[in-house]
Amino acid sequence: MNRQNLIKTALGKKEPDLVLKNATVIQVLTGELLTGDIAVCDGYIAGVGRYDGPHTVDLQGRYVSPGFINAHCHVESSMALPELYCQEELRFGVTAVVTDPHEIANVAGNEGIQFMLDRSENLPLHYFVQIPSCVPATPLEHAGSVLKARDLACFTQHPRVTGLGEMMDFYGVSQCDPDILEKLSLYRHKVLDGHLPSVPQELLQPYAAAGIQTDHESVSFEEAREKLRAGLYVLIREGSGSKNLDAIMEGVLREGLDTSRLAFCTDDKHLLDIHREGTIRCHIRRAIELGMPPVTAYQLATIQAARIYGLRDIGAIAPGYRADLVILEDLKQVSVSDVYVGGVPYRDLSLRPPMPPVPERILHSVHLGGISPDCFALPEQDCYPVIHMVPRQILTRKGILTQDEVSQGLTEGSLLKIAVLERHHATGRMGLGLLAQYGLRHGAIATTVAHDSHNLLVAGDSDEDMLLAVQELERVQGGYTLVQNGRVMATLPLPIGGLMSDLDVEPLTEKIQELTRCAYSMGVNPGIDPFIALSFLALPVIPEIRITDMGVVEV
Repeated sequence: MNRQNLIKTALGKKEPDLVLKNATVIQVLTGELLTGDIAVCDGYIAGVGRYDGPHTVDLQGRYVSPGFINAHCHVESSMALPELYCQEELRFGVTAVVTDPHEIANVAGNEGIQFMLDRSENLPLHYFVQIPSCVPATPLEHAGSVLKARDLACFTQHPRVTGLGEMMDFYGVSQCDPDILEKLSLYRHKVLDGHLPSVPQELLQPYAAAGIQTDHESVSFEEAREKLRAGLYVLIREGSGSKNLDAIMEGVLREGLDTSRLAFCTDDKHLLDIHREGTIRCHIRRAIELGMPPVTAYQLATIQAARIYGLRDIGAIAPGYRADLVILEDLKQVSVSDVYVGGVPYRDLSLRPPMPPVPERILHSVHLGGISPDCFALPEQDCYPVIHMVPRQILTRKGILTQDEVSQGLTEGSLLKIAVLERHHATGRMGLGLLAQYGLRHGAIATTVAHDSHNLLVAGDSDEDMLLAVQELERVQGGYTLVQNGRVMATLPLPIGGLMSDLDVEPLTEKIQELTRCAYSMGVNPGIDPFIALSFLALPVIPEIRITDMGVVEV
């Protein structure tokens, strides 16, 4: 930024590079709607008032918002590479994302983190990174890598690293685990992200006392309020699998709570949903529908996210802020007509700059031990724990069934077998359990997207189909596949770490649509996202019950 040029432009002594005339400015700094012209110089806003210049765009009263900020997301969960993900975010007004690459880190460690940093280096969207804190998430699983505090030190000075990613080991925090405390200390001058589902009362206060500043795991208003009272910023999540906005926002509006410590995030949203509707614009629109004053909703989507992560020059329309702007046809519908990044229409930017190659280790990441249909035979015992899925959430409920009830459930189709196979080091480890409410019939589904260690997860009602699904994913080196009656029905290869595709946007979204249709035609519960909800069944830090390569885990 050239401050002299900015000052002279603001004074009217230098012509702006661009003037957006007759704008209705969403002034998130004061909560007002203002009319005026926006003068841009060297990619920054020089002034808001009355300006003229050789390059003008007459907005004719249309609304202008600061660029939206997705305050917490995992790009890998979109199944797309960073350049494709950011292209789709930009289309719908998101000009900055705060990402946590712990998915690829669990597969490839520091090499995976560096790959995502390198791949996002020259993108037109602001791509900030929270360095993964828990690889693996717990000692109850085996990941492709183990990252200690000493491994994370090399990223502290990176200019796009804003802090430490979500601290999932809340028990380790409360017990003052030395490595966890070292990680928190290492990033103490940056932002420490949290991950505390269901607010165990005995853990919330010590968790906040550790210096952790944010949390995105609230599924109810009461949970969000407890975290706010403990001093945490609450990131309201609405993704493909977890939809928490309505419950939290209804309570916030009903109780008249202060909203200055709230922001919006997606956490996990796959590319098809982003391609259809965007991300943060959906949060804004729904919050307004629920009764939030429109400008307040835009504050959550812009300046409040920027303040949480210390992003000083984005998130508002005022002198010295980046000219990242969203032009809207309608304030309440959040109808995006154009997006500017640094004062340049996003369509005129290089959305696909030259990219570094994918490292070989990341391209070949599925390594299984020997398997056979016998692997999926349940041991004989008096009773069995059952994972019950919850529609529209990634939470689960625990059930207990007798051996006779399990036999009946498997026969009638109300139960599936579910297994997690270690896929990083070919150890042959496997955990086996039972699943209810998923709904698949006469077949199997398998994936290498199994949060967060990303082992190979397979569920089905036929041992032979489960084996075929596993073999198919080993063949394509990761992804999703559906098998029925001994035949592969559909496969989406995700060869980049077993997490991301090398396809372009259109063929990738078409492939996701094909798999989605196939999954629902095979009986998957329509209230469940067939992929993201399944993938989270392997994450042993979300209540109540999960499964890893070490077995069934009661959280």
